[in-house]
Amino acid sequence: VQLQASGGGLVQPGGSLRLSCAASGSIFSIDVMGWYRQAPGKQRELVAVMTSSSTRYADSVKDRFTISRDNAKNTWHLQMNSLKPEDTAVYYCNAVLATASVSPQYNFWGQGTQVTVSS
Repeated sequence: VQLQASGGGLVQPGGSLRLSCAASGSIFSIDVMGWYRQAPGKQRELVAVMTSSSTRYADSVKDRFTISRDNAKNTWHLQMNSLKPEDTAVYYCNAVLATASVSPQYNFWGQGTQVTVSS
């Protein structure tokens, strides 16, 4: 199983970016889809996470970021609006998934994509 994150880049404050994460490989179900970020000198932190029944956001991104999923393609997105310099970080996608109908859940990480918010 591989997770491929894309969509990062340089954007001015107040701008928008859309990140995408595509999961491939032997996947039976993806139970949790999420995004985390890590700024220089800081610990990795949760940005947004989604299950089949709920979503959760970090307080710092509520009302600005939206996580969504495309089940048919095992893909999920993070729409980031009203970006601020403090949103600058490497963003990682994360999935908790099963590889068969009867299997443990496994935790996978994407490779990270850089988001830089600067004028």
